[in-house]
Amino acid sequence: MYREYLKGRIGSLIFITGTLIRCLSSQTFAEKKFELTPDQYVILYLLLENDEIVYQRQLAEIMLKDRANISRIIDIMHQKGLIEKIPDSNGRKIYKLVVTEKGREMKDKAFPIDIDLRKLITKNITEEELAITFSTLEKMNMNIRDNVKLQV
Repeated sequence: MYREYLKGRIGSLIFITGTLIRCLSSQTFAEKKFELTPDQYVILYLLLENDEIVYQRQLAEIMLKDRANISRIIDIMHQKGLIEKIPDSNGRKIYKLVVTEKGREMKDKAFPIDIDLRKLITKNITEEELAITFSTLEKMNMNIRDNVKLQV
């Protein structure tokens, strides 16, 4: 009975936790007066840490955001001089995304705050508990992805 109760609450708990993490990140970035939102930071991080990610479509898939939302964020980042949009050679309206020096500097400024947030979020949680949580969430993620058609 209790196990069924927990299964019924898991989605709500994950949603609430995700919402709280987004709120905490946004508040912290605002308090530090960063010219960067958490979503913009994640995009800079992904582009700099993974040479394979170069297109908006890929970011949309990774971040589970629709193309219009990613396009808006990318346009703002381009206007701020954080990224360059380089036309793809195939002639269509597809752009490769490249982080500028200003974007690298902004990511580097925000990185220590990201680390502090991660420490706060995982405070009082053992390495073993984190590993189990991560493994469990990955399994849930795969179960959901196998049964949902994402429209990114």
